[in-house]
Amino acid sequence: MSFAFSPSAATADALWAETADAAEAIVAGEPDAIANMANVAALIWQAIPDLNWAGFYRFDGRELVLGPFQGKAACIRIPLDKGVCGAAARLRSAQRIDDVHAFPGHIACDAASRSELVVPIVADDRLVGVLDLDSPLPARFTLDDQTGAEALVARIAAALAS
Repeated sequence: MSFAFSPSAATADALWAETADAAEAIVAGEPDAIANMANVAALIWQAIPDLNWAGFYRFDGRELVLGPFQGKAACIRIPLDKGVCGAAARLRSAQRIDDVHAFPGHIACDAASRSELVVPIVADDRLVGVLDLDSPLPARFTLDDQTGAEALVARIAAALAS
């Protein structure tokens, strides 16, 4: 299968909508969650500007475990009581952090990261994991980014849970 994606939107909300459409199309009919996470991480990396890491952490029932991503090598395991990813998973709510160095318990996998957006993935009321986006720019993520990432995750959560 060939898949072409050329994002063209001028605003963050439109760019996220395009990316969500592409993510939904690329996971359609594919039952493997890891393959779906890999393709969605690649789509986000391609579409969303000013990222230095984009990917997934999967919940194994106890902690978050590194999943498919784009960017530098990352922390492999994250307890739910540590870092921005742990907070998003534990609270089941998005975490949009303007300055990761000011976040208590922040885990610095990449010292270049300055801001972070983490969205929990929940399917059938079960925590699947989190989508984690990092940027080297302070305050990179807006409310439009958060809303867009949450909508993308909601549309494809079932395909990431299989």
